[in-house]
Amino acid sequence: MNNAGYRLPPLIAGILIKRYKRFLADVQLIETGRIVTAHCPNSGSMKGCAEQGSQVFLSESDNPKRKLKYTWELVKTSGTMIGINTQVPNKLVKQAIENGLIKELSGYDKIKAEIKTSEHTRLDLLLEKNTGAKCYVEIKNCTLVENNIAMFPDAVTTRGQKHLTELEDLVAQGHRGVIFYLIQRMDAKIFQPADMIDKTYAEKLKRAARNGVEIITRDTIIDTKMISIGKPIPVNVF
Repeated sequence: MNNAGYRLPPLIAGILIKRYKRFLADVQLIETGRIVTAHCPNSGSMKGCAEQGSQVFLSESDNPKRKLKYTWELVKTSGTMIGINTQVPNKLVKQAIENGLIKELSGYDKIKAEIKTSEHTRLDLLLEKNTGAKCYVEIKNCTLVENNIAMFPDAVTTRGQKHLTELEDLVAQGHRGVIFYLIQRMDAKIFQPADMIDKTYAEKLKRAARNGVEIITRDTIIDTKMISIGKPIPVNVF
């Protein structure tokens, strides 16, 4: 990480053969033609992001303790780069807030990660002012875009539903609650819940928004060197 964004390690280009068992992907390296198995750091369905024959980019680790030395980082499809590593959004958003790049979340004095808010729930960030004011932020990685419409989730998520309920409860207690959708691609023009995939999540998001939970979106600027915070994307929730 640096002030400009998330700096990617050196990447190796390949062609996706298949993704399977959620965390594995077979890739043919373009330069050598060799087929390797890479770790897929994304447990979601990756709808629209894991099509056979897509160009992908892998990082390579020299850690001898790793079972798989390659990690799938990016895919190029539908004319855009897509960041598929779900570890990136939390790091990128936290850094952007610290650097004052998210105006909706500026003015806080402290920021903490991985905050336990109830017995069975943790949220990604807690922002605090010296006055005691608190803002809870849950960050979601969005990679599903169809017809320039970014949508979340890409699979049914009971965990995501629980996060919305938790944020709604925190707002009712007098705190700020924010759901932050980071769109790890560059072709979205609007954001909306994927009600055709998870109708319950969509209904909970609409209810949370009516009850004061704030929705923040940003797309990203991606190349083979860097993933950076981009612009806000209009939200269609109601």
